[in-house]
Amino acid sequence: MQPLFLRFLREIRRHFWVYLILSVMCVPFIFPFLWMIGSSFKTSIEVFATPPTLMPTTLNWENYARIFEMQPYAQQYWNSTWIAVVVTVGTIVVSSLAGYAFARITFWGSGLLFLLLLSGLMMPEEVTILPRFMLVQSLGLDNTHIPLVIFPIFGSHGVVATFMMRQHFLGMPEELEEAARLDGLGRWGIFWRIAMPIASPVLSAVAIITFLYSWNSFLEPLVFLQDVQLFTLPLALRGFTDEFGFTVWEVQLAATTLSVLPILVFYILAQRLVVESFASSGVKG
Repeated sequence: MQPLFLRFLREIRRHFWVYLILSVMCVPFIFPFLWMIGSSFKTSIEVFATPPTLMPTTLNWENYARIFEMQPYAQQYWNSTWIAVVVTVGTIVVSSLAGYAFARITFWGSGLLFLLLLSGLMMPEEVTILPRFMLVQSLGLDNTHIPLVIFPIFGSHGVVATFMMRQHFLGMPEELEEAARLDGLGRWGIFWRIAMPIASPVLSAVAIITFLYSWNSFLEPLVFLQDVQLFTLPLALRGFTDEFGFTVWEVQLAATTLSVLPILVFYILAQRLVVESFASSGVKG
């Protein structure tokens, strides 16, 4: 145990200036988050105090209780959760199948089809939101969660996920497929038993990015939803106002803290897989 501690001290001493510079550079990114958490326990006067303070004088837990009095926040939290989970699972399924097909299956027009698929990224979502709304309205699906599930899976974000999966599968050794065929596996067996298990880093990256995208989505819920019971968290956060229409900042910051914490914990636990995925998927093709 002692040699391990000594090695740790030597490592810190050797890279002291690097760690110091990185710590200083982290301050602009960490401070707003810490201020948000601290301000969620403040009174409205303390939030706008000059000079600003990082932590409150007393912890006002009633700010968190008022969240559920001002909004059906538990229902809205559930809305965001199940939509994000379904979108994440759907995107993984579709993008992994499409990415494997583009990378490992040779068929006529695959290059042109993939180029056409990527061209969907050139058009901003704000440009297509009106025709999508008209389509949803004509199908009678407005004020439902269905558009919030379908469009992310088959939209531009699904294209990005497909691109990431394709780049990963391009680097899969052909010898693995040949050995699998000799063992009697067909195309589906190779995909499910060989390709998918070794794609865990990029699958984790796609899952995290997709979950974050769906969790933070604001424009589409704003356009497609009208019932407050159907709101997702980004829409709900703008509803913490008083009778005069002014934002109740301490309650909104408390609600924002609750909405951010699960994502933060999830990303911290899986960040190593995300880094590995981008390192391995962006250099092939």
